[in-house]
Amino acid sequence: MNRDGSYRKTKFGENSPIFRCPICNEEMNVYELKDMVCRQGHNFNIARKGYINFLLKPVKTDYDKDLFYSRNLINTSGFFNPLLESIGNSIIKSIQEKDLSEVNILDAGCGDGSHIGQIVNGLREKTDRDIKGFGVDISKEGILLASKQYFDVLWCVADLANLPFASGGFDVILNILSPANYDEFHRVLKDDGLLIKVIPGGDYLKELRSIFYQGTEKEEYSNDEVVRLFSRKFKVLDTIELKYSHKMDKDNLAHLIAMTPLSWKATDQKIKQAMGMDIDSISVDFLIIIGQKG
Repeated sequence: MNRDGSYRKTKFGENSPIFRCPICNEEMNVYELKDMVCRQGHNFNIARKGYINFLLKPVKTDYDKDLFYSRNLINTSGFFNPLLESIGNSIIKSIQEKDLSEVNILDAGCGDGSHIGQIVNGLREKTDRDIKGFGVDISKEGILLASKQYFDVLWCVADLANLPFASGGFDVILNILSPANYDEFHRVLKDDGLLIKVIPGGDYLKELRSIFYQGTEKEEYSNDEVVRLFSRKFKVLDTIELKYSHKMDKDNLAHLIAMTPLSWKATDQKIKQAMGMDIDSISVDFLIIIGQKG
């Protein structure tokens, strides 16, 4: 199958019922495989690369092309594989329990798209159900990179506070190491759908944290407040603690430092110090919270 821009434009047309206009909240349809248009005439072009930019005005973010390039290399190195496998297993369990024939999955804050891309591919290998993936991020650079790599996911540039999706359209929402907008998640999630949020644990990248922020309050990390906020907004069904160690060479270590917000306020001297040390593995520590509408 020739999975070029026209292939994805056709996919947008087939899945137009799950979208809604971010300006007036009306239903949308694809017109001549070029634009997604609502009943009020608000028009959003389907880019040649096969994504739609739903932002109503340009947004400047700290996530640039170099960061997403580094993040993509870390993703493909297998750094997140145990995490993605755990998430995939939770989704498979839900599919089986509910006997779903079709599953719509949204990655809210998808970045370069590697997480949802790999999860969707893995699910399709394990089940014959109709798995549909959607990725949304406020960074055009991230979505552009995602659109070049994963052709079977529909990509959107949009604000998590104003998702371009109809209410109750998703069986699963993923929110992996990303800010959340629980009101919008509640709106676009089905009543029996799952919200799967991933946050760092206390030992996440502790080797870097101990160098960058030694002797400061940032040397230790607590996710307690994030957990409390989640539990106020959604009913917690399960929590999974996932800890492992990932081998690192110098090149991957440099890309890990470049991709993590942990390094943004670290001094150049501290970053050089980290690169000069004999760090051959990094601690990975995640808390996976699985929730449902209360």
